[in-house]
Amino acid sequence: MTRLKSKVAVITGAAGGIGLATANRFIDEGCSVVLADLSESALRDATSGWNADRFALVQADVSQPGDVERCTGVAIERFGGLDIMVANAGIEGMVAPLTEYPVDEFDRVLAVNVRGAFLSIKAAAPLIAKRGGGAIIVTSSVAGLIGAAGLSAYVASKHAVMGLVKSAAIELAPLGIRVVSVNPGPVNNRMMRSIESKAAPDAAEMVKKGFEEKIPLHRYGENKEIAALMAFLASDDASYCTGVPFVIDGGYTAQ
Repeated sequence: MTRLKSKVAVITGAAGGIGLATANRFIDEGCSVVLADLSESALRDATSGWNADRFALVQADVSQPGDVERCTGVAIERFGGLDIMVANAGIEGMVAPLTEYPVDEFDRVLAVNVRGAFLSIKAAAPLIAKRGGGAIIVTSSVAGLIGAAGLSAYVASKHAVMGLVKSAAIELAPLGIRVVSVNPGPVNNRMMRSIESKAAPDAAEMVKKGFEEKIPLHRYGENKEIAALMAFLASDDASYCTGVPFVIDGGYTAQ
């Protein structure tokens, strides 16, 4: 399929997991992509063997305005414009009781997950508007819809993202820009391995099995499944979708 032919996207948090899978899917769909992440070497390793004409790499900390603006600037300089922003960069933070959660760690999670999404939308919107409209997709989580013990900062950040998406969708609709969130449940990637091991260092596999038992489909999602949803939402097939969460969780929140 080539639903994104001639489109240009920026994807943050693109060195692995959902971000990398989304970049790969977008390129397969005809898109040119700027991949951004904290580690340039990780980006280079992840994209080894890819067609260099179809992507660019940017080292960026999404909590810093200048870094985010550099990402969108590369999209303009290298590919001539911007049609899609995928604000995917995020961190899980510690797993700890709220009363013991360090303030500096709380601030760090919100800086990446909320401030990063805000800065991504802010930088991308005027450039997407110049192209006549497009899509902004923010990676949230089922943690943006429900609570979870031990993950107060992460849950708070993902709930905040939902409010940001709603406000941005209303403001940017007159410019032809759709703004949505993707809310995955547990996915087989680094973040879930981290949460499992932080929750129970000596019994991470049991934590995983506990999650799987709560999912009606009895398995974690795969990065490529989230990427497929991202590709739909970025395309004109989703032309009437804005301001809402798209949950992809194997039925986790249906109960």
